[in-house]
Amino acid sequence: MDRCVVLVDAGYLLGAAASLLAGEPARSRITVDHATLIQGLRERAEADTERPLLRIYWFDGAPDRVPQPEHRRLRVMPRVTVRLGALTRSDGRWAQKGVDAAMHAELTELARNRACSDIVLVTGDGDLLPGLMSAKEHGVAVHLWAVQAADGDYNQSEDLVAEADERRVLDRTWITRAVRAKELTGPCAPQPAPRPEIAAILSAPLPESATAAAAAAARNGDSGTDTANGSRPAAAAAATERTGDTPGGRGVPTPKDLASLGRGPAAQTNGQPPAVSTGASPNATLRWSSDKGWVERGGGTGNGLGETPETASLPTLAQLTSAEQRWADREEDITTVGGDPFEVGQVFARRWTERITDSVHLQHLSTEYPRIPHRIDGELLRYAARFGLLAHKDDQIDEHDRYAIRAGFWREIDARTAAEHAPAGD
Repeated sequence: MDRCVVLVDAGYLLGAAASLLAGEPARSRITVDHATLIQGLRERAEADTERPLLRIYWFDGAPDRVPQPEHRRLRVMPRVTVRLGALTRSDGRWAQKGVDAAMHAELTELARNRACSDIVLVTGDGDLLPGLMSAKEHGVAVHLWAVQAADGDYNQSEDLVAEADERRVLDRTWITRAVRAKELTGPCAPQPAPRPEIAAILSAPLPESATAAAAAAARNGDSGTDTANGSRPAAAAAATERTGDTPGGRGVPTPKDLASLGRGPAAQTNGQPPAVSTGASPNATLRWSSDKGWVERGGGTGNGLGETPETASLPTLAQLTSAEQRWADREEDITTVGGDPFEVGQVFARRWTERITDSVHLQHLSTEYPRIPHRIDGELLRYAARFGLLAHKDDQIDEHDRYAIRAGFWREIDARTAAEHAPAGD
């Protein structure tokens, strides 16, 4: 058949792209526009082989072979088939298992069945050499594509290069159409223009060694984080420079850290009142988790979780969602939601606010900032877990991701609240 097929080793393609653009092969260092990347692969394959495309096979690893957000996006694209191997962790490093074997099997099967006349291989692994040779013996032309190496040298098996019929290099110009390096702005950088108080929390690590200095500054009237620009108190910043560490090895302060300083995320600054009064006592502990807010130890009202009856009765998204909406939500999750933690929080909040019929519910929720009520927060985190945001070693969502999920949630709630109160002429 006069058609071409593209077999992509995603680990090679994206790892080499990360090395080229970010200086290291970690895929977490790059962002990928998968739609643009797939379209680029298709156009390049059809131009190089002078054959119409039959299909692009995307081979990648995933923990327990569970599709991750990018795999969900890819597998619903036209002419794209996703094949997943296992992703296992050993000695602190992730390794793919079964990807090479799956590529080898697909390569030989396509050639044996004469399903195509040309096969494009985007890989550098010499383990595919037997499959490449077998394909050639069945009369298939094999095109080997490389990603431009960061050091200008080969990043492919020399035996693979020697055996291929044709070889092309995807250079920096081609790669950057769909891939770019992430800017290192912090351990948990939210999207542009987030709620100032949340931005301050996410960007202001407070090491334990800085607690005493910051508390002393608080007694002198200089404890508040400037929510307008997200800066830290000078004493805390200086201590951070000295220690270069954060509480428990984390890059963001926990609610307990904030409570120990006697202030909440919406601290008063420049003489302006905070968005929500913290009302914290020396014995209070602030939690962003699904169980408690500012709660006196041994106390609590309402449902026993420190919530008022009005807050405890807020409807969940499931209660607000019809069967038709549930189907549409799942379709959106599969096709358009990327799975970024901040984005996940925004999507969940948007659906919740669009479906409530009583604006009083939105007002009750807004007064709870920065704490998300128990039932809604639990539902939010379960929703986020669908997008592969679990840390697989303990089936818990990473702490930085939890901060970003909730930051995205409150950013969307703020946008809706602002729209509710905007003058009619705005």
